[in-house]
Amino acid sequence: MRDLADRSDVEELVSGFYRTAFADALIGPIFTEIARMDLERHLPIMCDFWETVLFGTGAYRRNALQAHVDLNALSPLTATHFGRWLALWSAAVDARFRGPVADRALLQAERIAGSMQRRLAGRSGSAYEALSRRDARTEPVPSRAEPAGGSAVLGSTG
Repeated sequence: MRDLADRSDVEELVSGFYRTAFADALIGPIFTEIARMDLERHLPIMCDFWETVLFGTGAYRRNALQAHVDLNALSPLTATHFGRWLALWSAAVDARFRGPVADRALLQAERIAGSMQRRLAGRSGSAYEALSRRDARTEPVPSRAEPAGGSAVLGSTG
């Protein structure tokens, strides 16, 4: 099996994915009944998106988040919806392509789905949002001799 190599491969992948997604019982109605998406008009846009994601072409110049914010306002997009989208995307990739770019298509889809879910929930898009940063202005950096949160001397109260 070959890897994704160019725009025609992206078109094959994206059109195969969307044919399946539009027919899917769970997410199909989101595309067809809620977004009322015209597949023929939508496919070149999504090919631009994935060509940009996978090959850095810069062909996609829209705001993918805003489109999903608008859709989410009409009908909330749930983790189940994103999970199904990801499962269908992964199956579409796996059925057609193998290699580093195909792997990137799978990884990026996971990242996009996770980020989109977090952003629609009003959170940061980052998967690392739960990590806190130490405020360097107010918290001293512990030295190697001094463990974080206390004195280097065991049992010290001072």
